[in-house]
Amino acid sequence: MLEILNERNFDDNIKDGIKLVAFTASWCGFCQRQKPILKEIADQNIWIGEVDPDENPSLVNRFGISAFPTFLLFKEGSLIAEFSGYKTKYELLNTLISFLERK
Repeated sequence: MLEILNERNFDDNIKDGIKLVAFTASWCGFCQRQKPILKEIADQNIWIGEVDPDENPSLVNRFGISAFPTFLLFKEGSLIAEFSGYKTKYELLNTLISFLERK
């Protein structure tokens, strides 16, 4: 499931389970290439939230986001991993698995 997150619904959406949040900007070429991959993964019943940094500057500041796309991985509301840059489907899934195996 791909959820659009904003400053109002962010905390409620990440508080339970394992959640991947992607900060993607409309003006970022790598972000635009990343979006179809995020949708494909989300269609496989993996929860992914998407944040538009231009519309949610307080979330960008809160997490110190300075590159796009940036991914935050949460478990039960706690940040357990952060990584940036365009990822192929397999790179993204392998990165998620590696972080989840550590926790």
